[in-house]
Amino acid sequence: MIKVMHLMKKIPNGPTVLNDITFQSGRGELIAVMGASGSGKSMLLRCLGLRESWSGGSLWVDGTDIFRKGYTAKLKLWREFAYLEEKPALNPNRTALKNTLVGTRYQTPWWRMLTGMVRNDDYMGAMDMLEKVGLLDKAHAKSSTLSGGERQRVAVARALVHGARVILADEPVTGLDPHAAEAILNDLRNVCHTQGVTMILVLSQNDWAERFADRILGLNEGELVFDITGRRLTQRERMLL
Repeated sequence: MIKVMHLMKKIPNGPTVLNDITFQSGRGELIAVMGASGSGKSMLLRCLGLRESWSGGSLWVDGTDIFRKGYTAKLKLWREFAYLEEKPALNPNRTALKNTLVGTRYQTPWWRMLTGMVRNDDYMGAMDMLEKVGLLDKAHAKSSTLSGGERQRVAVARALVHGARVILADEPVTGLDPHAAEAILNDLRNVCHTQGVTMILVLSQNDWAERFADRILGLNEGELVFDITGRRLTQRERMLL
């Protein structure tokens, strides 16, 4: 359970980017974040992943006040919350499988990231996860040969293999053709519902959010203007975005 209470983010000597954001999410939910350019969508994800400092508010995860518990709680969050940028960082000379196995900074010892060495026992779990995100046939392809959507799915598989319980993905299907985008979103929704992983995704199209998300959060000029569950957006809600 994630609970965000009164999140504020103000740029030093600049504007308030997020203003009094409050919401909570349950295990296994796929949440879409929507809003116009500059509404604070990406900043919200960066704050949730503690990639940006908060100007105010509190973050609770499974009943723990992260900021009050200090560095130990933050380190645990960095390990369990995977933040995926629009263009995920993969080693272009390693295969999808090896990128999945090696992990990222907070997930993996430095020597494994440097050498790429993994235990044989880990391979089956990584292959299973690549299959869950629809990439089993690309497991041995170098990431430099993969499409943007395929690289996104490798990043998701990598996060899950290394124990991520929450995935924060910024525009994971932007620039993809509709068929590829829908395939990825369908795979991500299945992972949420079968693995109990919470995903919070910035999405740019109403249709995708309505079809694949369990909940939709709408941002307008840094404020949360709606939080809806299990239905399509009304015309008024669309106009708020």
